[in-house]
Amino acid sequence: MLVINGLEELKTYHEKELGVTEWEVITQEMINKFAEATGDHQWIHVDVERAKKESPFRTTIAHGFLTLSLLPKLLNEVLDVQGVKFGLNYGTDKVRFMSPVITGSKIRAKIVFSAYKEVDGGLQATFTATFEREGQEKPVCVAESLMRFFA
Repeated sequence: MLVINGLEELKTYHEKELGVTEWEVITQEMINKFAEATGDHQWIHVDVERAKKESPFRTTIAHGFLTLSLLPKLLNEVLDVQGVKFGLNYGTDKVRFMSPVITGSKIRAKIVFSAYKEVDGGLQATFTATFEREGQEKPVCVAESLMRFFA
């Protein structure tokens, strides 16, 4: 994990890769819990038997937003910004789901500090996360995460 002390030090990492997270196994249990939490019970995610017969993947796949929802956890694996009062999730930009996450597969994210701008009392940072599935070259998701850090 990269530990950064303050906003001035954070700026020095602009346009640099901050790290790659550990692999995370996407289980059917995770998918089912996400479906319960969001109300998205589309069969391709939760109906294992139907997916075996009708899905082009022959199994269930994770919701795209399940993958995206892992971003705060994965970002915290590679980056710890200290010397600030607090940091807040400010949103996401340019989210694309380019490939399915097959149930049982492993994913991880490569995090790049891609942009920043000064805001009242702090800094808005943009981190580009490229989610990869083990054994596959094509990313499953690319998203820009916006964080605001206040000094």
